[in-house]
Amino acid sequence: MENYKEINKKQWNQRVEPHVESDFYDVQGFLAGKTSLQETELALLGDVEGKRILHLQCHFGQDTISLARMGASTIGADLSDKAIEKAREFSMLSGTDATFFCCDLYDLPQHLEGEFDIVFTSYGTIGWLPDLDKWASVISHFLKPEGKFVFVEFHPVVWMFDDDFQKVGYRYFKSDPIVETATGTYADKDAPIQTTSVSWNHGMSEVITSLLKQGIHIQDLQEYDFSNYNCFLHTDEFEPGKYRIKHLGNFIPMMYSIVGIKSL
Repeated sequence: MENYKEINKKQWNQRVEPHVESDFYDVQGFLAGKTSLQETELALLGDVEGKRILHLQCHFGQDTISLARMGASTIGADLSDKAIEKAREFSMLSGTDATFFCCDLYDLPQHLEGEFDIVFTSYGTIGWLPDLDKWASVISHFLKPEGKFVFVEFHPVVWMFDDDFQKVGYRYFKSDPIVETATGTYADKDAPIQTTSVSWNHGMSEVITSLLKQGIHIQDLQEYDFSNYNCFLHTDEFEPGKYRIKHLGNFIPMMYSIVGIKSL
């Protein structure tokens, strides 16, 4: 679908204000010093003091800024110009020197130079990309030799279900683009917006093989039977900050993580 970038940029621009105002993103608490990073990725990232980190598909930069607060030198990139405007504003308000670029992920090598100790991306990112080989090539392009790729994402099994998690509505494997129109947004289901989006499902083998082909060797792979975010319908918070679909309990994986190391 040739115009998917324009469609998705528009819908992410529409989401920015409702997201900034939502309890989900807790911008007020964030600007007061609260980290936006979850325990899951913090454990995978390790000590980032003095590290140079590239954060792909950063939305309005909370994780990028959180990493900068931890002593890293950070750059965030995102397709949405309105999100990047907010990211730069929040960086200034929080007193960090995080840098932000607005461009399509596939075009980032034309806008940014240099290599990074860590490339990081998380939660609801690759579904907006049709070609994971190109995605992995961008990651490899920016990783220094023996640099670390850290990835946390919702599990592809989750995306097989309809929104109510009552039936399987989509293929596990990549197929034709999924074009949907919806009201509200995951951060505020009552937000007065209507968005059209284009997305793709990507199975685990597709993700892993795309990285291996770029010389990024898998050091760690984990699957989790919960979500760190309350962004789905019919959830149950069974522990503080951990969510499952009520009627599915712990029977399905909801997230996975990958740590990869770029070969010399």
